[in-house]
Amino acid sequence: MSSATEPEVKDPYFQSLFADRIGGANYGKSTEIYKFEKIKRAKRNALAAHPDRQLLDFGIGENDAMADEAVRQVMATEINQPENRGYADNGVIEYKQAAARFMKRHFDVDLDPATQINHCIGSKPAYAMLPACFINPGDVTLMTVPGYPVAGTHTRYYGGDVFRLPLLKENDFLPDLDSVPDDIYRRTKLLVLNYPNSPTGRLATPEFFEKVVALAKEKEFVVVHDAAHILLTFDGKPTSFLETPGAMDVGVEVHSMSKGYDMIGWRMGFVAGHPRIVSAFADVKDNSDSGQFIATQKAAAAALDDDSIPARIMAKYQRRMEKLVAVLKDCGFDCEMPGGTYFLYTPAPKGTESGETFDKAEDATRFLIEQLGVVTVPWDDAGSYLRFSVTYVADSEADEDALMAETKRRLSEAKFTR
Repeated sequence: MSSATEPEVKDPYFQSLFADRIGGANYGKSTEIYKFEKIKRAKRNALAAHPDRQLLDFGIGENDAMADEAVRQVMATEINQPENRGYADNGVIEYKQAAARFMKRHFDVDLDPATQINHCIGSKPAYAMLPACFINPGDVTLMTVPGYPVAGTHTRYYGGDVFRLPLLKENDFLPDLDSVPDDIYRRTKLLVLNYPNSPTGRLATPEFFEKVVALAKEKEFVVVHDAAHILLTFDGKPTSFLETPGAMDVGVEVHSMSKGYDMIGWRMGFVAGHPRIVSAFADVKDNSDSGQFIATQKAAAAALDDDSIPARIMAKYQRRMEKLVAVLKDCGFDCEMPGGTYFLYTPAPKGTESGETFDKAEDATRFLIEQLGVVTVPWDDAGSYLRFSVTYVADSEADEDALMAETKRRLSEAKFTR
């Protein structure tokens, strides 16, 4: 009795032409399942097994509200203006001027909008383009982990190397810059930082930023500071890296309209700092895109000029974070109010009293989703941690309280061990 065999699937003729940076001839053949795909699969399994149970989704990493109505009204007006129809290239002066006013009001940082600010189509492309300004084969980018990987990915695309700086609780989730070997520093071109930090929620101290500036001058590298969550600072006044004496001599700061202005899908941000670095970024950008839609830039400029918008957004996420911290602590989690961001970073449980064991945060995440219908994001880069986001959908404070009550009920029943 013969058995049918699957027909052999031949590679396309161009399979061997894929660049090594994305896998070369093996591109598309990997069986590795990435973290967020695993989360999606676990969510599907949970919904199939418990169709009547609500998923409590703390894994969402984007604002849950639309942009402010006043900003949308400006957009509605500007899309009908014929002068906004064309290519924006490296941006309109209105947005750059609004960004300069924003930096002066919030941080007392003086910037020339013509030479020290350039818009970007969201902050993500900025981290993709800045390595093109500096990285040659063999150069190094210092990156904190856990963290946003884009600058590191593009460093490797250009033949550079990434040196990982783990963010550990014993260092208050600041990178240990003294631990970097001298031979690495000799090859370092970029240091990428992010405070308020995603996902740990920690803030950088002025003393830490001062050390970074001094080290950048001593070792001769460029600092890129990711300030995407800066307006979601809960502990004191938001701090810009560019406030640090000498910071303007060593780097740039990248700002985003997404987190602080509920403008996730609008794709607007800006790079600010040393004029020569901003110019280099603008040159690379000019050969990568033709600028964000001018109407979007003008609406974003209006948003930057209205400080009541980020104030309301910050207050909402701080309120939600305080509720979540209280619930998780009641359920035995080791956590405290973060200094900023809408993420809460807490050690993953080791198992349950009923006998479940979790070797990694990823295992705990899968259990939480499939058994409890609670969605989180695992981080196993520097210890086993879970990331809870307070960007869940809730239309009112009463809805927030109801969701917190259900979260507490489910997590309490699990009886986690630590």
